Amino acid sequence: MTRLLVECTHVFKNPKVNSGIQRVVRNVINQLPESAGGAECIPVVMLKGKLYRVLKLGSLNTPFFESLITFGERLERLAHRFWQLSQRLEKRCTSRFARRVLYVAYRLIALACFSVPLRLIDQVNQTQLPKRCTPLQHQPGDQLVLLDSSWHTDFFPFAEQLKREGVGIVSVIYDLIPVTHPQFYDTRLVQVFNEWFDWITKTADGYMAISATVRDQVREELQRRLGPAKASELWFDYFHLGSELDLSEAAAAVEPRLTRIFNTQEPVFLMVSTIEPRKNHDYLLDAFELAWAAGSKARLCIAGRIGWKCDALLARVHNHPQLNQRLFMFNDLSDTSLEHAYSNASSLVFPSWIEGFGLPLVEAMQRGLPAMGSDIPIFREIGGEFMAYFDLAEPQTLADLVARFESSGQFPATRDVADWHWIGWREASAQLAERTLRNVVDMPLVQVKQHANYP
Repeated sequence: MTRLLVECTHVFKNPKVNSGIQRVVRNVINQLPESAGGAECIPVVMLKGKLYRVLKLGSLNTPFFESLITFGERLERLAHRFWQLSQRLEKRCTSRFARRVLYVAYRLIALACFSVPLRLIDQVNQTQLPKRCTPLQHQPGDQLVLLDSSWHTDFFPFAEQLKREGVGIVSVIYDLIPVTHPQFYDTRLVQVFNEWFDWITKTADGYMAISATVRDQVREELQRRLGPAKASELWFDYFHLGSELDLSEAAAAVEPRLTRIFNTQEPVFLMVSTIEPRKNHDYLLDAFELAWAAGSKARLCIAGRIGWKCDALLARVHNHPQLNQRLFMFNDLSDTSLEHAYSNASSLVFPSWIEGFGLPLVEAMQRGLPAMGSDIPIFREIGGEFMAYFDLAEPQTLADLVARFESSGQFPATRDVADWHWIGWREASAQLAERTLRNVVDMPLVQVKQHANYP
C-alpha cells in the first residue's frame, strides 16, 4: 500500500517563522487529507536519521524549549555548512595523505564544536519530542514528498538511505530563481541552493512545482542537466497554493498606525513581500514618484519583513520626502493586520521581476482586492484577465495605471476581480496529494481541475 509521507522538518523545528514557504508548508500540513486515492497521507519529519509522524506542527509554547530548539537548529545549519565545506575541500585534494589529514581535522572540529553540544541539546529536547511527534517505520513503496525548504537541513544521507530501501522521493519545487537569477541573492544562499539542487536532481524520482510555469522551468532545467533521455524517466507536475491567512485572529488588535492610513478617502496601494531586490521596490517608488509629481493623491503602503541586499532601498524609503505622508512601510505586520490591509486597500501592486507563484496576489484577489502586477508569465497564469499589467522597463506604465484608476474609479483590468475565484488550502493540499499519486501509482483518480478560474 502506497503512503504519502509529506515532509515538514524545517517548519517543525522553526514553528514561529511565517515567511512564504513556511506559510505554505504549515497550511498544507494542517489541511492534509487523511487519505487520497486510497493512499494514507502522513505528515513527517526527519530528525537525527529517524522518521517521525507529526502529531503537532506548532510549538508547545514553552519559551525555554523553543529557545533551545532555535539554537540547536542554528548549530545544525552551521554543522551542515561545515560538512559541505569539508566535502568541497576534499574534492580539491590530490593526495591521499592530504585527504586523510583533512578528514581527521574535520572529525575533531565537528566533534568538539557540533556533535557534543548537539547531543546535549537533543537529550534535553527528547523530553518534549513525544508531545509533538512519534516514531514511524517506513515501508517499500512509500513516497517521501519533500515539501519543506530542505536546502536548510542535513537529512540528505538519511533520505538517500530511504530511497535505497524502496521509498520514492518527490521534490516540491517553489522556484529556480537562485539558479536562473543568482544576482538577486547573497552568494552563500545561491551556493547552498545550487548544492541542494544538484543533490535533488540525482535523488528525486519526480517533481511537483507550485505552478505550471515553474513545472515547465524545472523540466527544461533537468533536460539541460541530465539530457532529454534521462529527464524523460522522471515526472513533472504542479499544484496551486491556497489563499487563507491562517494566523489571522478576529479578536487580535490591528496595528494602530496601519488603521490610520485607511482613515481618509485617498486610495491606498498595497505592496506585500519581503524587502529584497527581486521584488523590485525601487521600480515601485519610481512609478509612484512619477504619479505624485503629476498630482496623484494616492498612498503607497509597503508591508514586508526586511530581507537582504536592501540597505540602499531602506535608506531611500527612510529619507523619502513623502514618508508617513503618502509613503508608509511596515516590517512586522501580523496576519490580522495584513488581513485589515487587504480588506481596506484600493489595489495591490506587485512589480516583482520573477516569481514562482506570487502568494500575495492570491491572498489579495481572493478578498476582492484588485491587483496590478508586472507582466511576467506566472502572474498571467494566476491573474489572467482579472489583473492589470505594467511594463517593468517603463515605470510610467504603472504610474498611468494608478492615475487612470484614481481618476475614473474603474479598475483597469479586462474582467472584474469579483468574478475571480481561487482554491483554499484544503483544496491545495488535496491537489498536492492527488497529483502526486496520479504520477506514482497506476490507479484511477478523480481529476482535479487544472485552472483556478472555476466555480
